[in-house]
Amino acid sequence: MGCMMAQWLTIIGIGEDGYEGLGQNARDALTAAGTIFGGKRHLDFLPEELAAKHVAWPTPFSDAYAMLLALRGNAVAVLASGDPMHYGMGATLTRYVSPDEMLVLPSPSSFSLAAAAMGWPIQDTQLLSVHGRPLETLAKSFVPNARLLILSNDGETPAHVARLLIEAGFTSAHLTVLEHLGGAAEQRVEGVAQSWDKLRCADLNVLAVDCGMPEQFALSYPCMAGLPDEAYQHDGQLTKRDIRAVTLAHLAPLPGELLWDVGAGCGSISIEWMRSHPTCRALAIETNVKRQALILRNSKTLGVPDLELVCGEAPAVLAKLNSPDAVFIGGGVTDAGVLEACWLGLKPGGRLVANAVTIQSEMALVNWRKVHGGELVKLSVSHAQPLGGFDSWRSSLPVTIYIVRKQA
Repeated sequence: MGCMMAQWLTIIGIGEDGYEGLGQNARDALTAAGTIFGGKRHLDFLPEELAAKHVAWPTPFSDAYAMLLALRGNAVAVLASGDPMHYGMGATLTRYVSPDEMLVLPSPSSFSLAAAAMGWPIQDTQLLSVHGRPLETLAKSFVPNARLLILSNDGETPAHVARLLIEAGFTSAHLTVLEHLGGAAEQRVEGVAQSWDKLRCADLNVLAVDCGMPEQFALSYPCMAGLPDEAYQHDGQLTKRDIRAVTLAHLAPLPGELLWDVGAGCGSISIEWMRSHPTCRALAIETNVKRQALILRNSKTLGVPDLELVCGEAPAVLAKLNSPDAVFIGGGVTDAGVLEACWLGLKPGGRLVANAVTIQSEMALVNWRKVHGGELVKLSVSHAQPLGGFDSWRSSLPVTIYIVRKQA
């Protein structure tokens, strides 16, 4: 067995109380380091007598990784805000440095300090970040009585969040901006979304949001499959709610998995796949330009702006994509090469689900099943609608769902 490499990299969490708030082990690591990386604000906390070379994070930030790795084997310290392993530099560096090469010395995270300041139990609170992330990711967290702690991107974030809350119908949501937590400049700014008038707060802040009860017609949806059809803007190319719920049950999204949504229409399947867990990813593959715009609009409105749109036609565009854990074919099963390309790209053990409405597309799935096995389910959904002074059942077109798992 190979011997473990020495811990040459120490990642130190530091708060607004600066060097004085560090423990002895963190101070010893800074004294022993030949190089200390950090943001200018953090480096300015350090006493002059430290002999290490100070290196501020470069622009672009991605250059920092090569600079750090070039010093592998030497004593290096990195200063990071609060808990480096929670939305922090430590979490990022785990992609480049193995755990046995680093020592992490955390301080209380911004979320811990914010929860203490608000008196909110962390286990009952959603911890979110829009630091370098789209604001629209917050949309799916706006639900009645939810408590949110949001790591802001800058001083304008609270005003932007107030606007999003108003648009979602949470006009009475209570906002508390916690600035410079744990430092001498710590203060809070409070208000209600509808009357929020502070355009800019301190750049270093955590935003606490108590959503409360929304107006009657709030844009608030569960994260389970089967959102109302009216949640989507579409041109008629929409997998309807009841069929969508069953389809997603068979796709069975798991955390961290990737979906190909082939012939994505307005994006409903890939959007609800991503809403099921924050780490679920999806590629919405669509050739129609107008539908591409609908996918982008719906993904932002429904809180998954990271949905990746692939503009092009299957099967041609599929060869260049990362292999998926699951594939959904909502349209195009009769197009030459589509089923074959999806099957070829699918990871071993992955799931393929395809829906068919026409006899021709159903026969294509029947013939595919003869070779590859799988399950066929036919769904017929009826809704009660007025007929004169009475009600009658009106049936939608039956949908055939094909489900198969690729053998490992």
